[in-house]
Amino acid sequence: MGHDAGMLVIRSALGLMLFVHGGNKAFGPGGLGGTTAWFASLGLRPAWVHARLATGLEIAAGAFLCLGLLTGPACAAYVGLMLVAALTDHRGKGYFVFKGGCEYVLLVGLVAVGIACVGPGAWSLDNALGFETTGSWWPVAAVVAGVGAALGLLGTSYRPPAATEGDAG
Repeated sequence: MGHDAGMLVIRSALGLMLFVHGGNKAFGPGGLGGTTAWFASLGLRPAWVHARLATGLEIAAGAFLCLGLLTGPACAAYVGLMLVAALTDHRGKGYFVFKGGCEYVLLVGLVAVGIACVGPGAWSLDNALGFETTGSWWPVAAVVAGVGAALGLLGTSYRPPAATEGDAG
């Protein structure tokens, strides 16, 4: 029971966090227009596509992880989302999140890999539906798929703004 309760708590915490984070991109101050402008400033082209892609993926992956449904693919989505965030918004800002660093996105991505390692637990829709969610290949698949998707997206769509004179590097 302890393992299953623990996985429910971890999945719920991480899932709700990303679900709400995606919802804020769509419905928070500035809405999708503000998210689009922010993504444009990061160098993601076309920004309107990436704003909607990130928003939808965060909402879906968050909901799926909360429910323990398609847990492996949801964990892969977390890895990809957090890697894109680390390499765009948090890049070059050090480790600590209070300085804009990668601390937060690194933690979120690694917890998702940890969930892929142990599976969602018995109190999940994956278990109720009889989906196989354990085995050493799940975390490998989550990392490979997430990193592959992130690098593919960045390779095709990331055009960072040129540094201006006086920018700290």
